[in-house]
Amino acid sequence: MGKGFYISKTVGIVGIVLAAGALATITALPVACSQEKSKNNEVKSTDPTMAPSNEPWDQWRLPQTLSPQTYNVTLWPRLQLDTTGLYIFSGLSSVVFRCVEKTNLILIHSNKLNMTKHPTLIGLGSKPAPTIESIVMHTKTQYMAIHLKEELTAGESYELYTEFLGELSDDLGGFYRSEYYENGVKKVVATTQMQATDARKAFPCFDEPAMKAVFHITLYHDPATVALSNGVVIDEVDITVDDTLVTRTTFAPTEVMSTYLLAFIVSDFVFIEQNIENLQIRIFARQEAINAGQGQYALSVTGPILKFFEKYYNVPYPLPKSDQIALPDFNTGAMKYRQMKTKRESLLLSPMNLPISTVYNPCNSPIHYLFQWFGNLVTIRWWNDLWLNEGFATYVEYLGADEAEPDWNIKDLIVLNDVHKVFAIDALASSHPLSSKEEEIQRPEQISEMFDTISYSKGASVLRMLSTFLTEKVFTQGLQTYLDHFKFSNTVYTDLWEHLQKAVDSSGTTLPKTVQEIMDRWILQMGFPVVTINTATGQITQEHFLLDPETKPDSGLYQFHGQRKKQYNPYTGCYRKLVSLNMTVTIMFTVIFTDTTGLTMIMKTGDAYLMFSRLPDSIPVINRAQIIDDAFNLAKAGIIETTLALRTTLFLASETEYMPWESALDNLDYFYLMFDRTEVYGPMQTYVGNQVEGLFDYFTSIYSLYSHLCICRYNQVNALRVACSTGLEACTTLVKTWFQQWMENPNVNPIKANLRSAVYCSAIAGGGEKEWNFAWEMFEKATVASEKDKRRSAMACASEPWLLNRYLKYTLDSNKIRKQDATSTIISIASNVVGQPLAWDFVRANWEYIFNEYGGKSYLFPNLIIGVTNRFSTPFELEQVCDLPENFYIYLTGILYSRYLHLNVS
Repeated sequence: MGKGFYISKTVGIVGIVLAAGALATITALPVACSQEKSKNNEVKSTDPTMAPSNEPWDQWRLPQTLSPQTYNVTLWPRLQLDTTGLYIFSGLSSVVFRCVEKTNLILIHSNKLNMTKHPTLIGLGSKPAPTIESIVMHTKTQYMAIHLKEELTAGESYELYTEFLGELSDDLGGFYRSEYYENGVKKVVATTQMQATDARKAFPCFDEPAMKAVFHITLYHDPATVALSNGVVIDEVDITVDDTLVTRTTFAPTEVMSTYLLAFIVSDFVFIEQNIENLQIRIFARQEAINAGQGQYALSVTGPILKFFEKYYNVPYPLPKSDQIALPDFNTGAMKYRQMKTKRESLLLSPMNLPISTVYNPCNSPIHYLFQWFGNLVTIRWWNDLWLNEGFATYVEYLGADEAEPDWNIKDLIVLNDVHKVFAIDALASSHPLSSKEEEIQRPEQISEMFDTISYSKGASVLRMLSTFLTEKVFTQGLQTYLDHFKFSNTVYTDLWEHLQKAVDSSGTTLPKTVQEIMDRWILQMGFPVVTINTATGQITQEHFLLDPETKPDSGLYQFHGQRKKQYNPYTGCYRKLVSLNMTVTIMFTVIFTDTTGLTMIMKTGDAYLMFSRLPDSIPVINRAQIIDDAFNLAKAGIIETTLALRTTLFLASETEYMPWESALDNLDYFYLMFDRTEVYGPMQTYVGNQVEGLFDYFTSIYSLYSHLCICRYNQVNALRVACSTGLEACTTLVKTWFQQWMENPNVNPIKANLRSAVYCSAIAGGGEKEWNFAWEMFEKATVASEKDKRRSAMACASEPWLLNRYLKYTLDSNKIRKQDATSTIISIASNVVGQPLAWDFVRANWEYIFNEYGGKSYLFPNLIIGVTNRFSTPFELEQVCDLPENFYIYLTGILYSRYLHLNVS
């Protein structure tokens, strides 16, 4: 048993509930703060999506007067500093476009590019091009406006030629530089991240997804480096330019595609490869990483996964090659371009013979970014339908991963990784529909905000539900005709519904309504339903679920057609049999939980939760996880008592399966955030420690912590992490011993790879400066990116405030912490109860720098705002938010107020 005073489970639960009751007295504080801000603002704000005038260059969307056909782009990145101390690139570009409607204005995107020669325009048809009258750069809307003396002729084609210079900066967007050290020597890589609106930083272009064209790319580079782009190399020759010997690499023209899918890289990376049925597969990375075999796993699974998707969609992989490049710096984690995928090293490379993540996380695998069919083959017309790209990629990555690793039970993990995540986010009043109106998503920062949990996880969850009620056969049949019909073109989400409806009709499947009528309710409106089941009477009711029940959007989203023996939800097409009143509650309870594919939360009444805690083995594993998550969400909304939710964790003392434990720990994390600074923390630690002791014993004495079965590795980490964090002496002694052995012999790490994150964190938390400095030294020496990430995260577990403050300062120095890792490092420190106030003060003190470096440019930046305020739950903390600078306040208003503060304080 764990050390410390004894407390019964009942007393522990009551203590937590009493504290929850104390918090419940704090209400409506975000509204009060917003009102206070409004009093000080006498000028009415305007809609930020509206441009200041009706002039075309003040609009965020391109006019539909011109249509690009082809680009010829030549770029020369300099990987050494120039005389002004900058890394630069030079380029020349010509774009051939057709005039759709007569106009005397050429609007083309250009951001942070300096024109070195006056642009020229020539006509390619029967009429000469008009003369250029003036050129104006509009920095806010990122346009180069070329005013003409006469109008372009509709139906004619023209060619615009530009020469320009740009900075190869380290801002992780557009054409940028990534740096790393090899044997003490700094190496520079020129690489790209175009999605969503940064192709315009590389060359002037019509930078919208519907403005597709063919791209001819040529790169000049040092002969000691290699150049990559979407196309295969068709010519490579050494030439002299401005007295400098360079290699000119020319690539085959691309298929018709969007600007955000374009990529080019210059580096001294090396590669490993294999060819499968005329498909060239290559993994590029640092020489040291390739020599260590870190690309072998990715190489081994790529071919089988691509072949699986070919069969699944009945559409051949549309490209002759698949290049995957492991970059030291990459903003979004990874990006799937046509014919090549760029990723952070930690998401692609792994030690020899080890999977990319020893605890599988699909978002960290190569599979999501191998998916070339949605987004690349068929592209959304505008970013308001981003979920079509990312939701599909997220959903099918589980199918691809299951094909690659059939023993991992990957498919079930979508419930934990995505469905439960959606329940937490989409139950907030600040959520948004999967698909918005085009006019609501205009500015680059609004587009960036679409790359969120709703687009990825809800998109995947809804598609999983759709596949289930249509059947996988009908679903894939519709996808196949959709992909074939729209290949190399743009679509909107209703195009998919039409093809799925055709598959339904041809198969003879009967639905209560059309696919569009069913699915538009899920796509065009936020939220999901909670179904209330009275286990005493069998009565079923349904309504929109919100964590804050007082914020009720006007929505007729979820309705049943009366009370019948056999009822259906008209918007999901799913039927559910009502249980006769003479059936026992136990049978009814079991029947209700046989399906978790719908995006629906289910509430029970009566003694159902207590019955579950007594008879958990009668419920399938995946349903045990779902019941726990449903109960905690219902408790957060005040619909059921917190004690009922906590009772669903009573059985964990004898539970050894991963999914119920992970579901419980995810939900208990919220309690830790709210109470780890209060008197409730002690009883809560004791209760959780008692529950996890059996799991820890199971893995240490019965089922060794060194097990190689992946499904067991999931819960091994939970057992070790929770046992040590609750002070279980056997656990803390074990991790201290392992860490000390490593410190005594740094060249031999005795800690198994899947346990390292938990062991490092526990050892550093229980240690001091000596342990922290050792971890920093090992962090700097690490050559495996995933291992480097583990050590970086673990150093945030330190218990000494001065160590954490020093670590926070390191995030301002890119020589110590890479820019791509700065915000996640601050978040890790803020997740530590000791580090949270330090991180909050640090972010406020350095807000201007942090906002300018990362705000609006990183899809992960909102997580920083959430991370440093996650524990906020008092009026005093809310007052601190009210005193923030305006741009900070705006960020919090949009991201935090209605999402987290309102939830926490009320």
